[in-house]
Amino acid sequence: MFWNSQTSGKVDLAFTDREGGVSHGPWGSLNLGTSNGDDPALVDSNLARVAEALGVRRLVRMTQVHGASAAWVEDVAPGEIPEADVLLSRTPGVGLLVRVADCTPVVIAATDESLVAVVHCGRAGLLAGVVPAAVDELRAHGATALQAWVGPRACGRCYELPQEMVDDVAQTFPDARSTTSWGTPAVDVGAGVLSRLAALDVQTTDLAADECTIEDERWFSYRRQGQDSGRFGAVAVIR
Repeated sequence: MFWNSQTSGKVDLAFTDREGGVSHGPWGSLNLGTSNGDDPALVDSNLARVAEALGVRRLVRMTQVHGASAAWVEDVAPGEIPEADVLLSRTPGVGLLVRVADCTPVVIAATDESLVAVVHCGRAGLLAGVVPAAVDELRAHGATALQAWVGPRACGRCYELPQEMVDDVAQTFPDARSTTSWGTPAVDVGAGVLSRLAALDVQTTDLAADECTIEDERWFSYRRQGQDSGRFGAVAVIR
């Protein structure tokens, strides 16, 4: 269920994989996505398993739209799913979930001030400024020293894009320019995320430097599986 889990100060965080759930077929087995054709009842069971494993009383997720909008769980009604790509909290015991299937999941925390965010960042979100949006929200609410953890995503050797899209990203994020293993233009979104976090003075751990969601079936991958791909995720909770 948890590919990686750890505690930093007052914050617990975990990155899921595909194991330990009840979904079948292309969504097998710990699919956390609700918009890809899987049985909603099975997805609810998977979400409940994650919440139970983390010991949280409430698990909040987002409708992610590849933008830079942010939502605080304190403003989210029970059962509501906000449209956002950054989800933040200052409330203990509430799990924040970001879901991905090739995009880059990020957890950012100010452990001394008990503030945490989860971030969904793909190519469009990188350009939209979703990473600085999360950092700005945390700092506006009193965060001082920030830490970040970057999870599994499509690597720059596999994430092929048209040349014009690569050039567009590289104008702002030159570190994100890449080439596939077969010699075509590509983007390394994770590299762009890491460079932006460094520029924002956020201490960052790249947990998935050697992982690729497209290459490894341990992860759900839209590029590899298509529309029927599931979603894995990252969860963070203040204790």
